Amino acid sequence: MTGTEERLRMTGIVKRFPGTVALDGVELSVRPGEVHCLLGENGAGKSTLMKILAGSYQPEEGTILLDGQPFRPATPHAGQAAGIAVIYQELDLLPDLTVAQNLLLGRAPRLGPFVRRGQRARLAREALDRVGASFPVTTRVGELPIAAQQLTAIAKALTADARVIVMDEPSATLGESELLAVFEVIRSLTAEGRSVIFISHRMDEVMEIGDRATVLRDGRTAGVYDLASTGPDEIVAAMIGEASELVGATDRPAPGGEPLLRVERVHVPGLLDVRDLEVRPGEVVGLAGLGGAGRTTLLRALFGDLKAQVTARLDGRPLKVAGPAAAVRAGLALVPESRKEQGLMLGLSVSRNAAIGALGRPPWLLPGRLGRRLARPALADLGVKTAGLDQLVGQLSGGNQQKIVLAKWITRGGIKVLLLDEPTRGLDVGAKADLYRQVRHLADQGVAVLLASSELNELTANADHIQVLYEGRNVARFDPRTSPESVIAHTVITGATA
Repeated sequence: MTGTEERLRMTGIVKRFPGTVALDGVELSVRPGEVHCLLGENGAGKSTLMKILAGSYQPEEGTILLDGQPFRPATPHAGQAAGIAVIYQELDLLPDLTVAQNLLLGRAPRLGPFVRRGQRARLAREALDRVGASFPVTTRVGELPIAAQQLTAIAKALTADARVIVMDEPSATLGESELLAVFEVIRSLTAEGRSVIFISHRMDEVMEIGDRATVLRDGRTAGVYDLASTGPDEIVAAMIGEASELVGATDRPAPGGEPLLRVERVHVPGLLDVRDLEVRPGEVVGLAGLGGAGRTTLLRALFGDLKAQVTARLDGRPLKVAGPAAAVRAGLALVPESRKEQGLMLGLSVSRNAAIGALGRPPWLLPGRLGRRLARPALADLGVKTAGLDQLVGQLSGGNQQKIVLAKWITRGGIKVLLLDEPTRGLDVGAKADLYRQVRHLADQGVAVLLASSELNELTANADHIQVLYEGRNVARFDPRTSPESVIAHTVITGATA
């Protein structure tokens, strides 16, 4: 690493979204030739800060200096032109184009109007060789496994002559040998004087590859650390914070009796291997974990929404789920993470969305009067605020939309197991309280609830037990009545139970 001069300085960065302050005066300083790790729990503001750097978002306040010059990219293209390359977790590759086309999109060597395909292929091959990738540059990106797509995205950044390269969780899909190759690439980039911002939840990677680290917590800068003289426990403590116990543990008595849902194993090769998970009637079991830990994968697998090996028993009988329809018949209900894309038909009315589960027919064939009659009790219980039951769902607030996803299942009835995936994402405090009140009401009626959330304080306030998932495995089980939230958070971040 070079001296103390700055390649990048972000000062007083503020970014607001409706109902929340995502960044509140964040500071970040990165040097030439440095691997600077950006750390924080889910929702701390890391991705938002990097999207501002890239030009995808505009801050309300704050300044950015790039090599000492004022910098405020209005678009991602402007950010790329200035030498900022971002490799997101959600890869921005075009699946129908070849690897070579993706790597040099918009920058291919030309002779007049014609692309020099041979030269483009050579440049693409050199970039792939540098990241240790051996697949052909003529392969369509959509045909590659996800790890190869990740290497392609990293190689793409290498072709852009970037001054600052942001890597957002690059190891999430890579094997050990591939990760070692990426680390070698990072070291060669910093040897050339380029700066790398490395985002990861894995402390062993951070300590191996990083020079310094900035920790974000709740949208603010919690500290900057020299990793050569700082231990991982100190970094984790900064991520968690002293005042993390924002909500007390649940005061509901823990349900007893035999499990309603007994999961012996749920296995998705390379992604998930969860064993020995139980949920009793009336019990709320929280699923805690970092992004990519496997919470969504587990819920989708149980609901038959992805191919998985599921060995489980429901109500004492083997659970055989060939798909979502079979899961619904068995008594499972899923409230998905993306309510707009997976949970609702935004162009249809409140009543038609809420009543669709009751009759199991296409909502446009559901008579309006019948739909209103079926939906009205559940919507009233949930406190859904609308201009009328014929109002389009897409016109409602996020909180009311989420309540209607839950109302679908309540209207249908027969729920034995309720699977909730980030049910309060984007909701205000009042809407969150309303939703959890209804979840507890369902649990009091004997429904078993599996609740996945990245908000640990919500789990400690509403769950009877918390299962921590780490890199696809359930590594620990906690009772929030007796385990401090800081202890649970430490396991969420590190995977260690002591």
